[in-house]
Amino acid sequence: MRALTLYGAVGSLVLSALAATPAGGAGAPPGDDLLTPEGRGTVVAAARAKIAGISFGVCPEVEDLPKHVECGTFAVPLDYADPLGRQIRLTVSRVKAKGTPAERQGALVYNPGGPGGSGMYFPKASRHPQWKRIAAAYDLVGYAPRGVGRSAPLSCQIPSDFTKAPTHTPAEPSAAYKLERIARAKTYAQGCARNAGADLRHFHSLNNARDLEVLRAALGEERLTFLGSSYGTYLGALHATLFPGHVRRMVLDSAVDPTPSNIWYRSNLTQSLAFERRWADFRAWVARHHKTYGLGSTPQQVLLSYEKARARLSLEPAGGTVGTVQLQRAFLQAGYYDDYWPRRAHALSEYLKGNHGPLVAQAAPDPDDAAETENGDAVYTAVECNDAPWPTDWNVWDRDNTALARRAPFETWANVWMNLPCAYWSGPRQQPLDVRTGPGEIPPVLILAAERDGATPYAGAQELQRRLDGSVLVTERGAGTHGIAAGENACINGHMQTYLLTGRTPVRRADCAPHPEPDPVSVDQRAVERALPPAV
Repeated sequence: MRALTLYGAVGSLVLSALAATPAGGAGAPPGDDLLTPEGRGTVVAAARAKIAGISFGVCPEVEDLPKHVECGTFAVPLDYADPLGRQIRLTVSRVKAKGTPAERQGALVYNPGGPGGSGMYFPKASRHPQWKRIAAAYDLVGYAPRGVGRSAPLSCQIPSDFTKAPTHTPAEPSAAYKLERIARAKTYAQGCARNAGADLRHFHSLNNARDLEVLRAALGEERLTFLGSSYGTYLGALHATLFPGHVRRMVLDSAVDPTPSNIWYRSNLTQSLAFERRWADFRAWVARHHKTYGLGSTPQQVLLSYEKARARLSLEPAGGTVGTVQLQRAFLQAGYYDDYWPRRAHALSEYLKGNHGPLVAQAAPDPDDAAETENGDAVYTAVECNDAPWPTDWNVWDRDNTALARRAPFETWANVWMNLPCAYWSGPRQQPLDVRTGPGEIPPVLILAAERDGATPYAGAQELQRRLDGSVLVTERGAGTHGIAAGENACINGHMQTYLLTGRTPVRRADCAPHPEPDPVSVDQRAVERALPPAV
């Protein structure tokens, strides 16, 4: 009955929008999407959200946000094919634009990636010097996507079990170990299905993009201004394809390759290969600073030092909490962000000298983070498994990754174990959308990419530019940090700031020199401050 009442409040608005807006025009999904139940449901949900708005107020203590940040929630349908059915509420955070009313340009919405990452912290960037001009022009808006944090949270496993340590995995898995991991993957997939039930199938990227459209309407914005990092770039590209008339400006930072056949199995193969190159970059840097760390004067010698530590940890975990899995995860972060390099090198050097403290401090899981970590992994798994078909035959995974591991041993098998539940997923799979916009359908989109990014290889940014007509690609040459917006490169930051404030972009492409490599002493001795926390 309540659903009927709510429909009555927005029904005429929705029906007029459906009647007056041609497919592909402003205010409606393009092509045939408006003819689908989900497309029509998005129009209904956005119309309701525009009327309801968001009541911002004091943030709950659990969000751990400063007092100047406001929080609220907005409703989206669990199932867009049934927009008047069950609703879930997603959490939002905001800091209002600090400039004059004449300077204000609207809301800038941020998604950090994942899937499974929360952007609730984003408004804190308003007090960082690099965001001063942007924070004067825009409300800085973060949110927790469906499944994340307090937004209808997902869980697949008891958090303390998920983060238990120490744990170990062989560098070259035996047949028996592979069978053990298959059993674990099946158990994990079953836990997701058991805990979420029939709701699980509604947690996927297309619904995330629809949620973003509803958030735009709830904020009272006619068109969306968006910053997406990592997986957030895929989310932005989906939104631009589905709702081209509602795009104002988009910065897509560290872009995912949206080619449908890559989502997501082949994307992970490509990522494992790219991480091997970034792992080599780290080892080359450590070798150049052999006098500081004593880990070897060549990348191969540094690798031998790492393998020596790995062998010791397989026999005796450091501090009772750091095994070979924790070691690999800690050094994978160095593949994402080069500001981790000095600290990781220092920890490895000290461990081999007998001082386990730095390695334990950096690699041991924090029990206080267990629930958040497990939740993020549950959402990651649900979205990626639901998004697209995956191989269901273990022999395919084994064949592809055994061959790949000969070329890229550092991350290949860890990536397999992370994603293997998708081989045994019980829910229905989506078909990936063919991300693509034609001439004049959307304003220019600004794509940022580091040439040696391991998490989202550079070829993905080039492909995204080909698919979003009129988009512009700015490249940080010779660098590999993942998530470069508002980072350490003034050239990159200048392009982003100019675009967000004026809409101006380079003609098609622009290059920036790399930011300086980290200093082995000064960076290691101070806390590294980021304008934005790392992209996920």
